[in-house]
Amino acid sequence: TQLLCNSLGYHDKTPIYIDEEILQEAVLEQGLQDQAERIAKEEGILYQEALRLSLEYRNIQKIDHLWEFSSLTKLNLNNNFIKKIEGLDHLVNLTWLNLSFNNIKKIEGLNGLQKLEVLNLSNNRISLIENMDSLMELTVFCIANNKLHQLNNVVYLRKFKKLFTLNIDGNPIPEENNEEKYTLFLAAYFQQLKFLNNIFIDEDIRNKASAKYNLDIEEMNQGELQAQQAAEEKQEQEAILQMHEDAFVEQMNGDYLYKNIIQNDTELKKLQCLPGVDELLEAYPFLEWIQLHTLFDVGLAEYKRRDVEVNSFFCRLQTDVTDSQSRASKVLADFQREHKQVRKQLEDSHHQKITQIAVNTLELVAKGEAEEDFPDDVRMLFLDKNTVMDTLAASHDNHLQTINDRETQLVTRAEAWKVALIKGIEDTELKRNRMRIADIHRYGDYLRERLKEWM
Repeated sequence: TQLLCNSLGYHDKTPIYIDEEILQEAVLEQGLQDQAERIAKEEGILYQEALRLSLEYRNIQKIDHLWEFSSLTKLNLNNNFIKKIEGLDHLVNLTWLNLSFNNIKKIEGLNGLQKLEVLNLSNNRISLIENMDSLMELTVFCIANNKLHQLNNVVYLRKFKKLFTLNIDGNPIPEENNEEKYTLFLAAYFQQLKFLNNIFIDEDIRNKASAKYNLDIEEMNQGELQAQQAAEEKQEQEAILQMHEDAFVEQMNGDYLYKNIIQNDTELKKLQCLPGVDELLEAYPFLEWIQLHTLFDVGLAEYKRRDVEVNSFFCRLQTDVTDSQSRASKVLADFQREHKQVRKQLEDSHHQKITQIAVNTLELVAKGEAEEDFPDDVRMLFLDKNTVMDTLAASHDNHLQTINDRETQLVTRAEAWKVALIKGIEDTELKRNRMRIADIHRYGDYLRERLKEWM
């Protein structure tokens, strides 16, 4: 952790932007050697297969062109000129991110990194810890040597229940030199924390912190529990309202429509003085409620039926895709097995024929009946049967190895083709589905407008 949070940085070049050349160079520098590097250069680099990427000390000014690195788990961007956290939305598998020694002023652009476990923002210009709500897997957070000046702002990190290492050293926090208001405060408020500023929080510190801030912690826990319950209730209400909107029946299960009609009907107010109008207005909400509630129930029932159909469609689509992948894999496996046997049989037949010729030649040499025009090296070879057999065996092994290498290359490229083909089909189908869903939404909006006109 100390090495992670404390490294030296310097720049001596003009700021640059991430481009294709930089990415190719970085990927080739990490993990690709010899034959793999040659193939990568000839056939192209599959960025989506890269797991690690180091772009430190490259004077990068902006994070960009990383959308293809969908499998990336570790990203180094320390010691650059980066001013803004951006361009990371597609790195959904990222677990380790180092942005230390840059010029970042605000924490942002991390919402898509829900698997992130280690985050290093040390040696930047950040003054507020914020916009990290989605990082619930965070275990190590380094934000040393920034511009944090409020100790209470650090309490924001209490929501990360897996956080066990925190480094906020070197920030202009007034309480930093006061152990009672700094170390004990943080040890009390972060009870799961093991390391603070690279120092282990032992049992003695934990006990002192608990004794001093026990009442404050209980009060905060109670407040957090109430806030969580309120958030869950709000989320539940929002889910219900969203379901009503998706069913196109929002605000049709109460008196909202009636009140809206009455409030906007200025002409009706002029007629309220007429005999019987008040009684009619009193009865109107009840009759309207019966009709609207019936329409509301029908709309919800139709939505649930439609939801079942849509889920069934996508489930069937996934089943078909999986079945197609299985059948394609079987075809490739059968092809590989059949042609492997054929190639081996051909090579074995060839080897047997060559061996028979060599045996016949050995017999002729032994009888002194060999042809006079044999080269000297061949004649010397056939003076010893074991040497001839070893030579034939080595030749046979070389042939089989060459066949196996070519077969491996064929299967690998065929597998890559299969993956690319299936992904292309999935992307096309996804795009088509989105277009159809957009059409459905537009038709729903049209029906909603017609319903408003009818109301």
